[in-house]
Amino acid sequence: MAVLITESNDAAWSYLVEARKHLTQEQLSKSLDVNIRTIRRWEAKQSIIKPYIVPALQALLPFERAGVDAEAEFKFIDLFAGIGGIRTAFESEGGQCVFTSEWDTYAQKTYAYNFADGHSIAGDITQIDAADIPEHDVLLAGFPCQPFSIAGVSKKNALGRAHGFADETQGTLFFDVARIIQEKKPRAFLLENVKNLVSHDKGRTFDVIKRTLTGLGYSVHTRIIDGAHFTPQHRERILIVGFRESVAFDFDAIPLPEKGQCKLKDILHRVDGTEPLLEWDGDRFFDHSNQKVLDKYTLTDNLWAYLQGYAEKHRLKGNGFGFGLVTGESVTRTLSARYHKDGSEILVYQGDAKNPRRLTPRECARLMGFPDTFKIPVSDTRAYRQFGNSVVVDVMRHVAKLMHPLLSADVLEPDLPFANRAA
Repeated sequence: MAVLITESNDAAWSYLVEARKHLTQEQLSKSLDVNIRTIRRWEAKQSIIKPYIVPALQALLPFERAGVDAEAEFKFIDLFAGIGGIRTAFESEGGQCVFTSEWDTYAQKTYAYNFADGHSIAGDITQIDAADIPEHDVLLAGFPCQPFSIAGVSKKNALGRAHGFADETQGTLFFDVARIIQEKKPRAFLLENVKNLVSHDKGRTFDVIKRTLTGLGYSVHTRIIDGAHFTPQHRERILIVGFRESVAFDFDAIPLPEKGQCKLKDILHRVDGTEPLLEWDGDRFFDHSNQKVLDKYTLTDNLWAYLQGYAEKHRLKGNGFGFGLVTGESVTRTLSARYHKDGSEILVYQGDAKNPRRLTPRECARLMGFPDTFKIPVSDTRAYRQFGNSVVVDVMRHVAKLMHPLLSADVLEPDLPFANRAA
């Protein structure tokens, strides 16, 4: 059954009735980020279900999977999907998402609001049977990194315990990626993680990951790419690409623009009258009447004094802890999921006579490479966390361009020309 976005409150109410067959009022309240009293008023038809709630409500229903798009050039699944940054990139290359998994209900809400395409969002990946996942050409996963416990094979043999793939990765979320690859055998995969994955546990964690993927029958290619090639933000991430067939994949074929060409001013709200009025944002972040960012994003005197004092204390100790004050000409530090707390890693300078300000959630979306058509249906706090945990979309788009010929070609040639493919 296809998802139909409608502003009819009758349709919205029918979704609510169906959802209540599977979820309690408390579960609905948490999933939709609304007060439980609001749920009760909806059920009693004492208040209107707002249109922006509908996609998130639909995502909670047990929809049938969408049919395969005959025009799609390849099919992919989106694991640890977050708010869909990797999906955005691969859809731009003609791919169709046929399965999504994301455990965080607030991220589900944002994802569903932007990708209402007929299949529900699965929750905890550890509870999903790999056999139930539809066939796909490429597996995408921005999996969390958890510590690996590695012990010698001889010791495991002596204790009569399993070793190798099942034992070395069991208990980590990477294990769930690996078991799905083992079951479904997609043509390719793309995994994304923090740069420190490479050095974690003196490199042993990364070694287990590579050995596991190679042991499943894939050629594995890795590269660390800084988002600063595409956006005014230093954000180094390890990308792991694997192919089941022997193909001429070369990460070096990605034409990386010179760092520093993108400046912070490219993503900041414009105060010269050219800031676009987005109907889904309205004046939530930017006061269009007065051409200014809302005052709530400017730091209070107390918070600004605290951050300056904290920075000075660490400066006297000889280390570099402190805030990151930036201008329109800057390239920022990495946007983190904790940005909502004080915004200290990226504070926008507003002149000596005014305290600096945080980026708005819309500016964070732009900093991560999301288009202005991407909607933000959650609170500022949730939005900051979601963008801080996301990927730089332009990095993923270039990787998707590089992988695309090998995902859709009927005959794979070892010398396909890639040099201009990702331009």
